[in-house]
Amino acid sequence: MDPAVRRRVLGLLTYGLYVLASRLGDEVAAGTVSWLSQASFNPPLVMTALRVGSRIQGLVERSEVFAVSILSKDQRDVAESFFKPSKIEPGRINGYPVEPGPKTGAPILANAPAWFEARVVGKLEKGDHTVYLAEVVECGARNPEARPLTLHETGWRYGG
Repeated sequence: MDPAVRRRVLGLLTYGLYVLASRLGDEVAAGTVSWLSQASFNPPLVMTALRVGSRIQGLVERSEVFAVSILSKDQRDVAESFFKPSKIEPGRINGYPVEPGPKTGAPILANAPAWFEARVVGKLEKGDHTVYLAEVVECGARNPEARPLTLHETGWRYGG
């Protein structure tokens, strides 16, 4: 397989950009993710792939819960901010206000148009990312009409 062609072909897959966060006691981590998708209607399941060895992957591994803040197309700066290590302050991560999820306590961005919380129900450990399968246990929409931010719109690349 030609690596350049593979990168180009897999780079054509479409991805949203989300802030995924987890909490275990006083430990909190958050990061921008793009490899996330719904996987089942009943029960409501999502799947996400997290880089092995990343702080967020380690915390999801131990806590088995996470929250996903869905970003709107005008929140590119928020996505970019969460590529950096999490700076935790009371009620804020990387300078953005957060609130604890009602079911898991995982942080949710207060300015996200929509969000959900999930509990890990399975995982697949292959390659440089671990794939987590998780059941959605709660969700909310502050602005359900918002258009989601996609990787393609940013000009950034993560894939291939």
